[in-house]
Amino acid sequence: MASTIQVRVDDEIKSKADMLFKDLGMDTTTAIRIFLVQAIANDGFPFEIKKKTINPYRTLSESEFMDKLETSRMHANQGDYRDADDVIAEMRNRYGL
Repeated sequence: MASTIQVRVDDEIKSKADMLFKDLGMDTTTAIRIFLVQAIANDGFPFEIKKKTINPYRTLSESEFMDKLETSRMHANQGDYRDADDVIAEMRNRYGL
């Protein structure tokens, strides 16, 4: 016997999901089945769920980059910097590299 699950989602989300799953060679219903099977296999969500944080490795805009560069120059002019060799040595010592 099969059960039916009904879920309400925004039309735009449904449309984008339908297009994505079609590109992956399946329909949205199959994708949802896969999610449920993987949730059971993982005894929880089959992916990590966490609060959104700012990615420190994201691409900076030109103005953000120039601001950071100016701050670095100001620190260097004040003598607030560390020699790269010292930083590398500290990392090797701290992490056993």
